[in-house]
Amino acid sequence: MAKKVLSFQQNHEGVMLRFSDNSTLHGDVLVGADGAHSSIRQHLYKTLDKQGLLPKSDTKHMNKGYISLVGTTDALDPEKYPSLNLPEAENSFIIGDGKTPYTWVTFTVPGNKICWCVIVQLGLTAIADEQFRSSDWVPQQNKKMMDSIRHFKTTYGTMGDLFDATPTELVSKLLPSSGAGAVNAMQDAVILANCLFDIRPTSFENIKAALRDYRDERFDPIKEQYPVSHISAKLQYGHTFAERVFRYFIFNWLSTAKVGSQFVKDSAYRPQANFLPQAPKRGTADVLPQRPSKRLQEEDEKKAAVV
Repeated sequence: MAKKVLSFQQNHEGVMLRFSDNSTLHGDVLVGADGAHSSIRQHLYKTLDKQGLLPKSDTKHMNKGYISLVGTTDALDPEKYPSLNLPEAENSFIIGDGKTPYTWVTFTVPGNKICWCVIVQLGLTAIADEQFRSSDWVPQQNKKMMDSIRHFKTTYGTMGDLFDATPTELVSKLLPSSGAGAVNAMQDAVILANCLFDIRPTSFENIKAALRDYRDERFDPIKEQYPVSHISAKLQYGHTFAERVFRYFIFNWLSTAKVGSQFVKDSAYRPQANFLPQAPKRGTADVLPQRPSKRLQEEDEKKAAVV
């Protein structure tokens, strides 16, 4: 629609959106999926705050310990980059020394392309903090940061070589923590879609019940992931002396089995859309069963009764 939401109102009849061009739109459910700084979320928080329903923790500023810039190159020449011919993906993870707050990562992907990611730990240098102060980035801000780290070395040359091969529209900002934010957002979308799919008929009470089911199904996994994400970020991207000691201990003294056990546990939670064909299990790790669709179960029971 390419419209900017200014505000919304909701009641037992549904929700009404008001856009910047003074037009309105009515619907049953509004899903704010446009980021932490979206006008939908800000208006929702203001409404909850006026009603005394907003938790105090949600009134605080977002604590961004690390910010990253990510991108994907165009197709590259395998003769110049032989790693692209390997049957498996190749990745490198480079942590800067005590003079820089940066960590940079590269890995090959299908199509003769290389994905890259540059992570900066905020609070260590004023220059890095200034580059990440804005909540909404523009290409000029991206270029300023990229120009300052072009000389960083990789297994494929310098980061500048990868930047030059990357279209500007494929460069974006990301809050890193072992990818937990993006993964949980996708899992949120899948579970919410499953709950909305089960709403029959559409009514205020059924919508409330569906959202309660969504909360019940997602609250515990997210609660478990938060501290894991926090520790993972320190382990992978931390540059303080204490974080370097912590990283050395984990990777040199802790057993490989112990380190991998958390990854296996996290990867076992793989929700899928109930209303789509299910992807088969791949690999050897176990997969947790997910809650079946009430709607599909009822439809199957009706079909069985007819037969």
